Amino acid sequence: MVAPTATAAAAAAWRVVVTRRVAPEAMQILRDAAPALDLDVWDSEDPMPRDQLLARLSVGADALYCMLTDKIDAAVLDAGGDRLKMVSTMSVGYNHIDTSECKRRGVVLGNTPDVLTETTADTTVGLVLAACRRFKEATASVADGTWGTWKPNGMCGPDVYGATVGVIGLGRIGAAVARRLRAFSCKILYTGRAPKPEFEEVLDAKFVRLEELLAEADIVIPLCPLNESTKGMFDKSKFRAMKKTAVFINAARGELVNQEDLCEALTEGEIFAAGLDVTTPEPLPTDSPLIKCPNCFILPHIGSASKGTRTAMATLAAKNLVASYKGEELPSEVKL
Repeated sequence: MVAPTATAAAAAAWRVVVTRRVAPEAMQILRDAAPALDLDVWDSEDPMPRDQLLARLSVGADALYCMLTDKIDAAVLDAGGDRLKMVSTMSVGYNHIDTSECKRRGVVLGNTPDVLTETTADTTVGLVLAACRRFKEATASVADGTWGTWKPNGMCGPDVYGATVGVIGLGRIGAAVARRLRAFSCKILYTGRAPKPEFEEVLDAKFVRLEELLAEADIVIPLCPLNESTKGMFDKSKFRAMKKTAVFINAARGELVNQEDLCEALTEGEIFAAGLDVTTPEPLPTDSPLIKCPNCFILPHIGSASKGTRTAMATLAAKNLVASYKGEELPSEVKL
């Protein structure tokens, strides 16, 4: 798509649909562009219902500021019609957006990488500690009064210190997780499309085949993108290839995992424990067998949930949108 020139943009205001209440700093960036931007904001912490999204786009919108919970498919893009020029998502991933349709229609797409790397890495390490040290079972025993006396073998789990950690996808977040776990004297194995020499010396990391990683790692952490080749990759065969003492951590995308197979691996002792920040669906139904697994520690997708990070994500999404309106290069554009 050829972006409008600054002169052309100044001559025509954009109507912008914002699908959620976001940080005040981000809203101020959008308001500072007024009257160039006419904002239609769903002022709630909860997602905009799909019928509302379709209705608000169908009356005319030039840009859409959305979240990872908003499914931006052909129907949504149809509702926006030829007028819709830009989608700015407050997320790193964009699996919720039909990128092929955006490309076909000439719709520019912005996202928010980099700003949530460190916070997500913190959460991932938190999951490692919680799963290895059996925090779910331990806190439950305090709450239900079954704590009892100190026992020599009570609530024992595997050590994090000195463990072999396998990272699938040593990108920004993967490297940040590995850097933290090096402080625990962990040995880092990784796999992906190709070796990354720039990380190997700094992290003392070793590139191996996936089969070798699964067989050797005490802690397995997928941090790879979700695509057709990785969707459901962690299935029965992968869990059986791990050590029975292994801990599985997922803070990437729920769809990377066959959850029925994970539940079976946990209940039948194929692996020791799991820590999840992402599931399918979200929220996970309260009757999910995974929730009932005492050795499965689950968080409600809070990987990037620090005030600083969420504000940075919101403001970057706003800056992407304003830059598109002005005909300028986006701070972070997804190349379609």
